Amino acid sequence: MTFAVAARCAGVLAAALASLGTGAVQAAEPLKALSSNGVRAALEVLAPQCERSVGREVAFEYGTSTSIRQRIVGGEAVDVLFVVKDSLVDLTPQHLDPSSIQPLGRAGIGVGIRAGARRYDIGSSAAIRQALLAAKSVTYAQDGASRTHIERMFAQLGIADEMKAKTLLEQGSVRAAAKVVAGEAELLLTLVSEILPVEGMQLLGPLPAEFQSYISFAGFVTSGSKEPAAARALLACIAAPANTATFTAKGIER
Repeated sequence: MTFAVAARCAGVLAAALASLGTGAVQAAEPLKALSSNGVRAALEVLAPQCERSVGREVAFEYGTSTSIRQRIVGGEAVDVLFVVKDSLVDLTPQHLDPSSIQPLGRAGIGVGIRAGARRYDIGSSAAIRQALLAAKSVTYAQDGASRTHIERMFAQLGIADEMKAKTLLEQGSVRAAAKVVAGEAELLLTLVSEILPVEGMQLLGPLPAEFQSYISFAGFVTSGSKEPAAARALLACIAAPANTATFTAKGIER
């Protein structure tokens, strides 16, 4: 074999190996999942076992359902969504596979405080009114699913103006919770499932029954998923009835 022929053979072999290597990398690319902060704590527990079950890694990103909706409408390539159910139900099959929906559970709204901080009685309408007026400041997510329910409660209690003056709105419940842990705000109003997992925070309790509202979460496979079978398998694993105890422990009722 001449040197030139040998060189050409080596080049062909190198190209073939490179092609195989690229294919292997592509096959190993993780599924992409976007999740609401409201179910983040449960997913962080369930994700490892479901990755093993499906045989694929999953890259999770977390945010508000409002921000996730904007990303999907904007055309971002995603495989699976775990979000507030009502935030996406009006989207077309161009964005979501309507047959893929899997209910995950629901979360009520609660009040969180910094660990060791003053505890308030919030067990009745009169008690929570007094607590909200006594608190130096409160915080909640300006784009969170619970905001409308929280502000409706303020109005029903007749303290909307007083609360406006002491409310610190934040982008997302994670930042709002951080303000309370840091001592920059006294009370956090958000979903119970966004309070329980936060280190340095305690759940004071749920809102009284007359003000309580529940936010339902669901999982969807996007229409743009390049691997819908794997995405469906992941979603089915996460939503499985066997995971009810995990969801419940993280503040999600099923």
